[in-house]
Amino acid sequence: MKKILKNTILLFAFVLISGCEDFIEVESVAPISDDYFNSEEEYEKALIGAYDLLQATFWNVLTGVVASDDFAAGGDPVNYDQPTVQNVNLLIHTPSDNNQIRDIWNLMYAGMNRANLILEFKNKTEFDGRDEIIAQAYFLRAYYAFELVKFYGNVPLKVEERDGVNRIADSRILFGEQFDVNRTQNIAEAYSLIEEDLKEAILNLPVVQDYDYEVTKGAAQALLGKVYLYHGTFDQTKFGDAATALGQVIGSTQYSLVTGDDYLNLFENIGENGPETVFDVQYTGVEKAGWDCIECSEGTYFVKFNGPRSLVDPLFENGWGFCLPSQELFDTFDDNDLRKEVTFLDLREKPDFYNESRDNTGFFNRKFLPRKDDDRTGSDPLNYLNNYRSIRYADVLLMAAEAEAQSGGANVEDYLNQVRARAYGDTSHDYSSSEGDILDAIYAERRKELAGEGHRFFDLVRTGKAKAAFDAYNATKPDGFLDIIFEENKNELFPIPLVELQLANAIERWGQNPGY
Repeated sequence: MKKILKNTILLFAFVLISGCEDFIEVESVAPISDDYFNSEEEYEKALIGAYDLLQATFWNVLTGVVASDDFAAGGDPVNYDQPTVQNVNLLIHTPSDNNQIRDIWNLMYAGMNRANLILEFKNKTEFDGRDEIIAQAYFLRAYYAFELVKFYGNVPLKVEERDGVNRIADSRILFGEQFDVNRTQNIAEAYSLIEEDLKEAILNLPVVQDYDYEVTKGAAQALLGKVYLYHGTFDQTKFGDAATALGQVIGSTQYSLVTGDDYLNLFENIGENGPETVFDVQYTGVEKAGWDCIECSEGTYFVKFNGPRSLVDPLFENGWGFCLPSQELFDTFDDNDLRKEVTFLDLREKPDFYNESRDNTGFFNRKFLPRKDDDRTGSDPLNYLNNYRSIRYADVLLMAAEAEAQSGGANVEDYLNQVRARAYGDTSHDYSSSEGDILDAIYAERRKELAGEGHRFFDLVRTGKAKAAFDAYNATKPDGFLDIIFEENKNELFPIPLVELQLANAIERWGQNPGY
């Protein structure tokens, strides 16, 4: 996916200087929105601009991985590098921690505003295929909004009533309007708004697309099912809705679990955009990036975070030694579970092949390691081309199993067993009632299947199991590792960055998230 619209649309992302009464008028060098959207080409360019911010979501993945109980932050063993990552890993982050916490806030709002620009002018120019472009914009707005709600709760959203239903307003938040936008009443309301966007998207999205980066009907149905699953924490009737939406993805027969060597290569470049891909965030690595604008890269450097420091290896590049899987996570996998090989690079018996990180475990996240054979431009570490598997079919099956277990569906064991059969190569590990509650079996399967992909922390939060998981970690952690205290009614959410509250003049109006 090319970045055609890098600097052609002016954005608002809650980054404004508050208290200013006078502003300098500067003639824009970019197209003005009122003079734009006159042709299919201009809509397409704006849409690519909205997709573009997906590439910044590697920050979300990195933060989600290190927030879980299964990964140590790692990093330089002497210098406290990436302090926000370190603080998130120990759950001691504050509203003054910027970097990742503030970047996620700003970049997700920027993505929403790019989608909103398209939706604001959705009826300006008629042409064949316009409805599909608008549907993609609805999906993208929902995707960015869901990320914001996962991290920060009932975030500020501009809301309007259409057709008797409250929806996110189809218009940008313009300069100065941040002073009038309020937080949604609660997290459940925020999920309802996101669900409406996805319903709109599903109506006009095709089953297959011409390009890998374009969203399909199945991707929108899968994300809708996921949002319903999160919404079910607050309204149990949503579990049935989740089962229906996810069942439609499964029933479409568009997706399947890859097996054998194809599974072993699932996280290699040759495994991208295959039959298990429901929605990938695409990275190309075709353009050099720079430290002055990390989000300008078309590649990702999440993989550089994961690589062992000063590694000597024929397959993998060295990296910065972050995101270290725990021994406890490794021990949850049976030796004959194929996922063990896919998930871990085990260097415990090769100490001379790399330099240890802080809180070294000897394990590294093999799913997202920098590969030496990556075909990318230049040597800069910011532009690796490894896609992020945002929604995989295995995830869909496990979400559907959970939704059906919560709503009394009939396919719970079938969906769970499909994932297990792929992992072991046969049906010898099908679920048995002797294992105990099937919901617990599904949660345990999610932990293994999706390890290192950024879902674990949010799964623990939405299922109410976070405190117990971190208490268990503290009881078994290696010597020398610090306790991680999960504070209920606080650590379920991340803090709104203090500087954003100040810039929006909203310290009292929005308020900070509980406990911060």
